[in-house]
Amino acid sequence: MNTGVGVVIVAAGKGTRMGTRESKQYLQLDDKPILVHTLSAFDRMPFVDEIVLVTGAGDVDRCRSYVRAYGLSKVTTILAGGKERQDSVCQGLAALGDRVEWVLVHDGVRPFAAETHVRACLRQAELTEAAVLAVPVKDTIKIVNREGVIEATPDRSSLWAIQTPQAFRLALLLEAHAKAREEGFTGTDDAMLVERLGRQVSVVESDYYNIKITTPEDLPWAAWILRNVRGEGSQ
Repeated sequence: MNTGVGVVIVAAGKGTRMGTRESKQYLQLDDKPILVHTLSAFDRMPFVDEIVLVTGAGDVDRCRSYVRAYGLSKVTTILAGGKERQDSVCQGLAALGDRVEWVLVHDGVRPFAAETHVRACLRQAELTEAAVLAVPVKDTIKIVNREGVIEATPDRSSLWAIQTPQAFRLALLLEAHAKAREEGFTGTDDAMLVERLGRQVSVVESDYYNIKITTPEDLPWAAWILRNVRGEGSQ
């Protein structure tokens, strides 16, 4: 019976908003690459059976060296990604082992997903087949037109900022990716592809520490989180 849990970690992007020559996933955070923190977090989770890492074509060898150096025993496959994030996820899904029934898709530059929240997301997916981590939006959100004029103010109580990991029955996510590929559709996340099948996706509340490190301002905040909230063993 297929009951395994696989994780696809996507780290193939260049991250131009960081403004560095080095891709953001390889920048140092407490003397380790950000990506290593992310991989280590999932490697420690007892319910995770295997991890597939999708990275840039020129970074496969260095990622293999990270796996050896940091003893990341659950990383079974490292492969080069596609043109778009969606292509990279699809390639990662195809590389999962035969025993995997449930998959978590996660950003390589989100090193602070808490084990309790990841487990809750997975458990919800086991009930509904699709679930995502998210947090309620704190700020007032405005819909603005191309001329910079506010057109509407949505009700903040219904707005959530979506995070990763996103958890799915593997067969469902494969179906969603196949449909998107057939129709030439590119979504902003995997949940969007599942939504297009007419399937419901559940939201599981996370916390605001599960940040995506994207711009220079995120780095000192990430260092503070690592020191004070998400140090190894504190999750």
